[in-house]
Amino acid sequence: MPISISMIVLSSQLVMPVAGGVPKFDIARSCKLDVAATASLSVDQSLRSCINDEQKAKRQLAGRWSKFPAPSRASCVSQESIGGTPSYVSLQTCLQMGQWLR
Repeated sequence: MPISISMIVLSSQLVMPVAGGVPKFDIARSCKLDVAATASLSVDQSLRSCINDEQKAKRQLAGRWSKFPAPSRASCVSQESIGGTPSYVSLQTCLQMGQWLR
């Protein structure tokens, strides 16, 4: 499925890199977009669960951010800015996979 220009523009505004630290993602906006794309749980329950997962992943990343190699951080943050919605959970997975592959 091709990515529309509007989706690229929207997603590019959801990732704000921060020099030397964990990037700032708009968790509420990302979760709202994700919940709108699914219909599994109630909207409130899905949104709360998404936000809780994202906040937990962000806290874990903040504690370990400097331990990930700079090239891995740059690559994974870059991947999060391509289409879709940025996610700390996904960013954490990307960084952990990079460690496993070394």
